[in-house]
Amino acid sequence: MAFWILKTEPASYSYDDLERDGQTIWDGVANAQALIHIRNMTAGDEALIYHSGDERALIGLAQIVSAPYADPQLADPKRVVVAVRAVQRLAQPVPLSAIKADPQFAQLGLVRQSRLSVVPVAAGEWSRLIEMGT
Repeated sequence: MAFWILKTEPASYSYDDLERDGQTIWDGVANAQALIHIRNMTAGDEALIYHSGDERALIGLAQIVSAPYADPQLADPKRVVVAVRAVQRLAQPVPLSAIKADPQFAQLGLVRQSRLSVVPVAAGEWSRLIEMGT
């Protein structure tokens, strides 16, 4: 199992929307590196949903529920998507400022590559992020 952070602009699609829908197709990713990360996902992987924009915080836990596949809305087979389902909202949001303040996250893609919409998370980082959200 792998761990991921999926970034979204809450005005476009928020964790509230994911909770309401239960499950969604994680689409709209065009960056080549982010698409490589999606191609590396497998069903059962876990993800933290991060609200970008004004919030800039981890909001909730989700699970990848499908293997990657070509986006059926596009004619480009390189543009892949996965199905994601809501698991649970974090007890407290984990702000980007708190993540940046912790030296354990110096190599985390959310810190190093702030524009990347899909980033892998190492197991130790994952445990600490979950702990920060409880």
